[in-house]
Amino acid sequence: MDLIPSTILTGFLGAGKTTLLNRILQEDHGMRIAVIENEFGEENIDNEILVQDSGEQIIEMNNGCICCTVRGDLIEALNSLAKKRAAGEISFDRVVIETTGLANPGPVAQTFFVDEEVGAHYLLDAVVTVVDARHAMEQLTAHEEAQRQVGFADKILLSKTDLVDAAAVDALKARLQRINPRAPIATSDFGRAPIADVLDLRGFNLNDKLDIDPDFLRVDGEDGHDHDHDHEHGADCGHGHDHVHDASCSHDHHHSHHSDDIAAFVFKSERAFDPERLEQFLGSLVQVFGPQMLRYKGVLRMDGVDRKVVFQGVHQIMGSDVGPKWAENETPATKMVFIGKNLPKDVFIRGLEQCLV
Repeated sequence: MDLIPSTILTGFLGAGKTTLLNRILQEDHGMRIAVIENEFGEENIDNEILVQDSGEQIIEMNNGCICCTVRGDLIEALNSLAKKRAAGEISFDRVVIETTGLANPGPVAQTFFVDEEVGAHYLLDAVVTVVDARHAMEQLTAHEEAQRQVGFADKILLSKTDLVDAAAVDALKARLQRINPRAPIATSDFGRAPIADVLDLRGFNLNDKLDIDPDFLRVDGEDGHDHDHDHEHGADCGHGHDHVHDASCSHDHHHSHHSDDIAAFVFKSERAFDPERLEQFLGSLVQVFGPQMLRYKGVLRMDGVDRKVVFQGVHQIMGSDVGPKWAENETPATKMVFIGKNLPKDVFIRGLEQCLV
């Protein structure tokens, strides 16, 4: 039986998650979506859609969607839904989990990797983060949870862009890209966003999305746009074939710098990794820095392997899989992105370089 694609919808308090979710639930899209709302109180979907009683409650809507309020463990709720689906009691073909506005998405994402029963029925498709364009700058500065939600995102949806000018949107996008350079950014004003911007993104799908989009690990300057940084890479950036390319080399020459605890850096090399050395080093990284490592993902060139190796992890949970062969016109090379809180970039880069053949 096919695994059930699952989306984690996150975002800070008031960002517009519920507005977006309401629109998805009531749109005539023909999809059967089970929505899990695992929080109390303030941010629950409209009362007529979600019940407020304690325990698990399920309401089937006229467009084929299902709403489920969860009080308690998410693993238990997912497994309960899967059993009811298998027994023919309810029918759905995908899941959306809306987190509370103060939630760290990490433990929610880990749910799909730590429980065998959940893993046997569900596939984590993507983490989608809604960001309030009007208040995000202050929220990112004041609240680590807001940074974590952006750091975990496979897709970022900007809401309330009508309340700010274009310059403010551009500044926010630049900051979001510094925190998470691999998440595409789209808009979702008044909950209006194409279904394709929310579902079936294959952003967190290790087994099916083996060939990562060429733009997946794009960092500023690599896509032909200067993003208003007016900066060219010189010797002081230290970019060669084996280098880390992160925001510190290219941003904030012309606007104020926001010092976020959550940040990203990218490691690249055209040399192959020694598999054994890399496994040992990554294992030690996860042991020491796992709680700080929000997301890490990439395509690896491994010695003795004629295919791409796709690698990703969340905190202490790490995995890899063999992908397609390198294309004839493609130079085999490693690209890895690490997103985390106060990670010692130099330790990571030096260690990875020592794992190269």
